Parts: sequence; structure tokens; C-alpha cells
Amino acid sequence: MSREQQAVARARKAFETGRSKSVEYRINQLKNLQRLFSERQKEIAAAIKKDLNKTEVGAQFYETLGLEGEISLFIKNLKEWAAPRHVKKNLLTMSDTVYIHPEPLGVVLVIGAWNYPWAVTIRPLIGAIAAGNAAVVKPSEVCVHTSKVMEDLLPIYIDKELYPVVTGGVPETQELLRQKFDHIFYTGNSTVGKVIMEAAAKHLTPVTLELGGKSPCYIDKNCDISIACRRVTWGKYSNCGQTCIAPDYILCEPSIQNRVIEEVKKCIKEFYTDNPKTCPDYGRIINQRHFKRVMAMLEDSNIAVGGENDESDCYIAPTVLRDVKPEAKVMQEEIFGPLLPILPVSSLDEAIKLINKGEKPLALYVFSPDNKVIERMRDETSSGGFLANDCLVHYSVSALPFGGVGNSGIGCYHGKFSFDRLSHLRGCLVKKLKMEGVNDMRYPPHTLKKLGWARFFILNTVDVGWVGRMALLAALVMVAAVVIQKYLL
Repeated sequence: MSREQQAVARARKAFETGRSKSVEYRINQLKNLQRLFSERQKEIAAAIKKDLNKTEVGAQFYETLGLEGEISLFIKNLKEWAAPRHVKKNLLTMSDTVYIHPEPLGVVLVIGAWNYPWAVTIRPLIGAIAAGNAAVVKPSEVCVHTSKVMEDLLPIYIDKELYPVVTGGVPETQELLRQKFDHIFYTGNSTVGKVIMEAAAKHLTPVTLELGGKSPCYIDKNCDISIACRRVTWGKYSNCGQTCIAPDYILCEPSIQNRVIEEVKKCIKEFYTDNPKTCPDYGRIINQRHFKRVMAMLEDSNIAVGGENDESDCYIAPTVLRDVKPEAKVMQEEIFGPLLPILPVSSLDEAIKLINKGEKPLALYVFSPDNKVIERMRDETSSGGFLANDCLVHYSVSALPFGGVGNSGIGCYHGKFSFDRLSHLRGCLVKKLKMEGVNDMRYPPHTLKKLGWARFFILNTVDVGWVGRMALLAALVMVAAVVIQKYLL
């Protein structure tokens, strides 16, 4: 039995003990996970520094701060979310107990990504733990140092049988995908997403795929261009452009292109100094393979700002490209690096048309003071998330579902959406062995009179308090008696 098979078998066996079904047990595991981030921050930050050149403050800001907030949210609300959820009833089920009972799915596979290795690996794990599942955690092998720290630390703080960590590369991931899971949660690119989905289909395993795409950013000529470019610059060049919801390219009218370039250039200097290579807040491309991939995108484009690079250091300066055509190499796939193409468009109509020609993106950004412009961009396009006058920040709002649509992903998570996504919401109805006369309308022989009464009882929903329910129940009994005597006997 392979190492991967053993990890899955142990997780399944641990789940079958039933200990993860206890809400108190889940809360305790979440508290332990929270303690990990308060006690081991330096080890976490040191590994991220080696992998992505993030500072300790940057690691907390972009990786662990959101996780701590998410865990606190779950601890506060888990008892309520895990409780039975009573629903509206029709007259036919008025005397019954009808509710949704959230229950664990079983064993979940969480496959993380390398760009924010803690944030996008642990956030799904939080949802899996809270929903009462076992979970096999597969961190990305591309972040070598972070993967090792995760493998070392997680078993110290949370149940190592229920939540094993499996490290390794493609062969190990392939072996995991050959095993049967009850849900697979993957964060990464659409190419691998298709492989995940194909493997899951063999076991009819449901999936959540958090993918990416080319997230457009439309800048209206009437907006405050200075503020817009400041926010776009932050959204684009954070983590050296390696963010799945980074603005991938700018759409704007030709008349403001030079102004946009100058404002972005000014913000790059403000954020990362005259020499971003020496700035501690500016990251690096994850490895030389990705460095070469990003640099190849520059071949047929005009550089307006930046372009400096150093392969030995995996450094690419914050770069702006001007007068980019839709057929340019940089426009054929998600950039996932610090290149910002500007595509001049003649109007909002042309921008919308260009956006709709491509795959549905994970995020869509519009900067405008005009609500009509914002509403048109929202209503005439489709994307996983939609932001007006800012970038990235929707990821921080746990009350919003985060996920893609079409080629940018399947399913959503964050906050209660994570809990529901990784739970089976079981529909339950408990009826008493009484009032059988009311049921006579459903039994053969079927008549038009029975159909008429069935329509009355089924098509009328009820949502009243307990006093109303008692009164309605009494009325129901009286109606039932009339039905039985007049039509059914």
C-alpha cells in the first residue's frame, strides 16, 4: 500500500470513529489551528520568505491574518450553522417536523496552490474541519519550504489521523487522485482542474475548483484616474502579480492611456522605490520555469514601464505594456506575473464586447463614478466576482461567496459558504402515525376531487409562529374531517 493510500485509509478509519461529528470536537480542532498561527508565525514567515520573498509582515498581511479571522468566524457561528434548519411547509406537512440537517460528507481531499500557500490551502481545510469531515491535505510542491513546514506543524496542532498532510509532486498527486474521496477541493489552473475533474468523475466525486483566468479591469475616462491607478497597481503587483484575482489587463479609451501609464509608474515608485529589486515588499517569480513563461509573453508587446529582469534571482520588474492588441501573446493566457497590458478601446460597448469574447474570468473590475457604467458592466458580463472601484478586497469578505464560473471555477467558499459546500444538506421530514385520513387524497383510486384538494394542500406554503401553527393545525384537522366525510368516504 502506497504512502498516499495509507494516509487516505487512516483518514477514513478516523472519520468512521465518529469523533469529528461532535461540534465541540470540531471547535477544539479549530482553536488548535488558530493557536498554530499565533505560536509559529516566525517559522511560517521564514519559509514563505524563501519561497516567494515575502517579508514577515507581508506573510501575515496576505497569508495568515485572513485565516485567523476565518477561524474566529467559524468558532463563533459553528453551533448555529451545524444545527437543524427549519424550513417552510405546505398545508399537507403542517403537522410534520421538516428541516435541513447538515452532515459531514466524509473524507475530503484539499489540493493547495503555491502562490498563497497557507491562505488557499488552509481556508478550505477550515471549512472541512468545521463541517465534520476528515481531510487529506496536499500542499503545493512548488513552495518547497512552506510545504515542509506545513507537513511538520499541522500534525502537532490538529488530529494527525483525521487531517494527514501528504507532500510530493505530480506522481504523489496522481496517486491521491486514484483514491476514492467524498469531495475534492482544488485551487490552481484550469488545465490541472480538468485533470482533477476527470479523476473525480471515475468515483462520481463532487469537486470544488478554484481556478483563475484573465480578470479584466475597465477604467472609465471620467473617474479619478490617480486613485484608480493606485488601487490597480496594488492589486496587480502584490505577490509579484502571482494572484489569481489580480487585474490581468486594463481596458481604457486611447485618450487616457498615457495618463494611466504615468499614474501606474508613479505608484510603482511610491510602493516599491526606484529599484523594486532591492525593495523588501516586492516579491519574486516562484521559479525559473515560470520566469521564462512570463518573459516569453513580452515578445510582441511594447514596454512602457519596467521590463528589467534577472533570471538568476527570478526577478521581473513591475512592467506596463502599451497599445496591446487582443491577439498579442500576453493576451492568450492568464499572465500570473508582473506584466500589465493596456488595451485601448473606443467605448464601454467595445470593452464589454471584448470581455465577452473570452472565457468567464474569476474577477472583473470597473473604475467609474457613474452607477450606470458600473451596472452595465455587471449586467452585460459574467465573472466569478465583480468589484467596482477597487481590486482584490472581495476576497476578504467572508459573507461573500468566492469562486469562479465556467472556465474560472466550480463552486464557491469562504465563511458559511465553505461550511455548506463541504456538508451534505440532508432534507428531513418526520411524520407521526396519525391523521391518516388526510392522506387518503393521495391514494388510488385518483379522482378530480382528490386532485383539487391535493392542489389546495400542496400549493399553499406556511410560515407562521407557534401560535399560528396551533391555530392552523386545528383548522387543518377540521378541513380534513370535512374532506373525509364529504368527498372521500
